[in-house]
Amino acid sequence: MTEKSMRQRMLDGELYIADAEIGRDYLRAQDLTRRINALPASDGEGKRKLLTELLGGLGEETEIRTPVQFDYGYQTFFGARSFVNFGFICLDVARVTIGDDVQIATNVQLLTAWHPVDAQQRRDKWEAGSPITIGDNVWLGGGVIVGPGVTIGANTVVGAGAVVVKDLPANVVAVGNPARVVREL
Repeated sequence: MTEKSMRQRMLDGELYIADAEIGRDYLRAQDLTRRINALPASDGEGKRKLLTELLGGLGEETEIRTPVQFDYGYQTFFGARSFVNFGFICLDVARVTIGDDVQIATNVQLLTAWHPVDAQQRRDKWEAGSPITIGDNVWLGGGVIVGPGVTIGANTVVGAGAVVVKDLPANVVAVGNPARVVREL
């Protein structure tokens, strides 16, 4: 049996060490992201073309305002009619799935990446990622941080500044650090 490449380990959500292949993927994403961020606001067609090249999927009528930052891009999938405001950061070491009609406010961070608790593994540069899933019609308020492995159910509202480290069900309002459900919708 052939041993998996580090890139395949990353894609499979296993511990990996960034190697030259992963480095090339990262540099590609950084170049495309730089080009996207440099476009004038009036060049929506050019931005959409570059975003389509960068991302795993970009739904119809989804708008992403710059500046943005992605680790790899191809791990991130947007549904239709979603809106992303300025300052979006997506560390997409693992898959990020964003549903239809999602509203993402300024300075939101989706962080799939994590590092081992074991000090030696960290010194040896091992890392991994766990997927993030954002359901349809979710609203993430300004400055929300979503951690690795989190799923946020459809129609949920996450208040500004919340830090989401555990799954949130559909049809709730959640606030705080760590985010907690404060009411049902």
